[in-house]
Amino acid sequence: MNENLFASFIAPTILGLPAAVLIILFPPLLIPTSKYLINNRLITTQQWLIKLTSKQMMAMHNTKGRTWSLMLVSLIIFIATTNLLGLLPHSFTPTTQLSMNLAMAIPLWAGAVIMGFRSKIKNALAHFLPQGTPTPLIPMLVIIETISLLIQPMALAVRLTANITAGHLLMHLIGSATLAMSTINLPSTLIIFTILILLTIMEIAVALIQAYVFTLLVSLYLHDNT
Repeated sequence: MNENLFASFIAPTILGLPAAVLIILFPPLLIPTSKYLINNRLITTQQWLIKLTSKQMMAMHNTKGRTWSLMLVSLIIFIATTNLLGLLPHSFTPTTQLSMNLAMAIPLWAGAVIMGFRSKIKNALAHFLPQGTPTPLIPMLVIIETISLLIQPMALAVRLTANITAGHLLMHLIGSATLAMSTINLPSTLIIFTILILLTIMEIAVALIQAYVFTLLVSLYLHDNT
């Protein structure tokens, strides 16, 4: 059977209509909430993890930067749950789409940069020209620093897309090899299946780490502009 290797990355449709919006709205429904004064262990653990993550990311920010804490915590939860749901069989991972990652990265990066130009424009402009630069190199350095600033959201999106896509492709290839070897050599099948299990565990870690890295870099961009 010839199967398209990239079929799992095609945006799904329902009756000809794109279902990506419904898939994107689904992860927040999995976050448990409590209406009681005393929470259960799951809610308590969830609140502890959120508090630990937000404290670590917001420790370097001033008062103005800490106003973004709710947005950054929501961002890391959304990316992490979306990445983890994409590891389920016959599921779709929106973070494998560069367009969606750009849609997350560009507004957050632009908001941080605009805040920097509004609050401390001298420091923001000083990044384009380091102190002590020789006069002949000034035009070149301004162009290089401008390009490096504009490429930041692209780097954010491409990093997340590449890491998630590479992991999914590798799992797909090893899974296909396991099925192909199951009718040929049982010992080899067990070895490949063990590798697949270890890879799946690693991909769970990668899904969480990439969510943290994406949010941390946005936090660093915010710190540079506040």
